[in-house]
Amino acid sequence: MGTITTNDGTDIYYKDWGSGQPVVFSHGWPLSADAWERQMVYLASNGYRCIAHDRRGHGRSSQPWNGNDMDTYADDLAALVQKLALTNAIHVGHSMGGGEVARYIGRHGTARVAKAVLIGAVTPLMLKTAANPAGLPIDAFDKIRAGVLADRSQFFKDLSAPFYGANRPGAKVSQGVRDAFWFQGMQGGLKNELDSIKAFSETDFTEDLKTFDVPTLIIHGDDDQIVPIGASAHAAAKLVRNATLKVYPGGPHGLADTHRDELNADLLAFLRA
Repeated sequence: MGTITTNDGTDIYYKDWGSGQPVVFSHGWPLSADAWERQMVYLASNGYRCIAHDRRGHGRSSQPWNGNDMDTYADDLAALVQKLALTNAIHVGHSMGGGEVARYIGRHGTARVAKAVLIGAVTPLMLKTAANPAGLPIDAFDKIRAGVLADRSQFFKDLSAPFYGANRPGAKVSQGVRDAFWFQGMQGGLKNELDSIKAFSETDFTEDLKTFDVPTLIIHGDDDQIVPIGASAHAAAKLVRNATLKVYPGGPHGLADTHRDELNADLLAFLRA
């Protein structure tokens, strides 16, 4: 575990486990690198070097007032890749982290990238527009902003239910998993997390996805209540050349926890392919 410092003085925390071909993880909102620990332990135990960072404003990284946008997040990721001299890396992004991976490839290319995985990703665009009628209306994101501003702690506790599908009949989601979501969310800065809502909901990644020229796996749960599959995975799979789409029946948004064994096996198979 360590930190790097970006050009604007922001300290980015990261953990670096194992050895072998690098697998770089980008987490969702409002989480941190800890969201990937189950995958990191599994893949590092199977011969891979697993690296995950806390996005600026999240987890243990700095909480700068500015730079809470997808371009800067992508540039921070590029700075980490360069600092660690990573090549032939596999990039895995969940939710907002999927957008981060897409914008990283769109801005910095694939010279250092071997493969990409988008899990429950916000790509290509979450916001409903004339050109994206399947997206969510701006009111949905305004409600998130209002909830975070009014009582962030309670909002995160409540959000953990649809995030993991704990509000579905017969769901088996532990209180510990939901508490970990709350804890990671509360580590982030309020300003940073508010800015991130605009970043993950209003950024259009269409052109970024069109630049993908590496093997890409898209994974999504068809009961994702946070990032509905229609405007995301199905649309993204049409934009990424030769992408493989895998749908988890009944899967919620937080697949890294609820479907960890299936996800780990799918990741390892894709990495080895």
